[in-house]
Amino acid sequence: MNSTGNQNPQFELRRNLPSLNYLLIISLGLIFVAIISSTFVYAESTTVNVEGDNYDIEYTGNGVSVTGVEADLDFISLIFSVDVTNSPGTLEVTFERAFFDSVYQGSDDSFIILADGDEPSYSEIETSATSRTLSMTLPSGTDEVEIIGSVFGSGPQEPAEEPVKEEPAEEPVKEEPAEEPVKEEPIEEPVKDKPVKEDEKQPTEKPRTECGPGTVLKGGVCVLDQRCGPGTVLKDDVCVLDSTPKKSAAPQALGKELVYGFVAAFVVAGIIGIILALMGKASKSKD
Repeated sequence: MNSTGNQNPQFELRRNLPSLNYLLIISLGLIFVAIISSTFVYAESTTVNVEGDNYDIEYTGNGVSVTGVEADLDFISLIFSVDVTNSPGTLEVTFERAFFDSVYQGSDDSFIILADGDEPSYSEIETSATSRTLSMTLPSGTDEVEIIGSVFGSGPQEPAEEPVKEEPAEEPVKEEPAEEPVKEEPIEEPVKDKPVKEDEKQPTEKPRTECGPGTVLKGGVCVLDQRCGPGTVLKDDVCVLDSTPKKSAAPQALGKELVYGFVAAFVVAGIIGIILALMGKASKSKD
């Protein structure tokens, strides 16, 4: 009875203890959970002071922890103090445009990133109207990451609008006064000639039947009568001498001859006088 009573508590103790297989399963589960939990990345935030104002910066580190952030107003940059445990580690940082941005002439510009003075591999993975997110790969042992932008605390800048060219104002078109309609005058009808009555006809001239002396009638017209010779005229159908006195040309011819004779005598006398004068001079020169 006593032996049986002593064995019962031991049996109960063994029965209440978990089996070795059960403990092994629990251990493996805890190890798996620890491994899985180490792979999860949690978003964190840090605070930086810029000219007396505090700004929150959200970041996500995978094998990277951020120990502090400082602002460099001279270079317009943020300096992150980091501890990189993985090889390599990944750091994602989100900047609100109202706090920190990089723009040039109104458009987004690339940030400059330096990891201990070297340029790491990085990319901009998300861009919106209010924020920009950068993802960078950092080698193990990195202590400092500097991100250089272009502006602090000015908010998102809209692209500069191009100046609108003002077109020259068009001059108002002067309205010309409306022309008054031209009144068409009635067309005058042509005056019809009245027929001339036989009684109103002008009397025709009677044909001539008589002509003057020295002419004869031919075809109703008086023409010279050429039936008589020169110096004669026809009178009563008989040729008689023309008694019309003629002007004499003798006095005119005589006057011209006298003038010519006088001029010739004067010329001859002059020539003789010149010859005598020359002869007189010649005789004197001989003496």
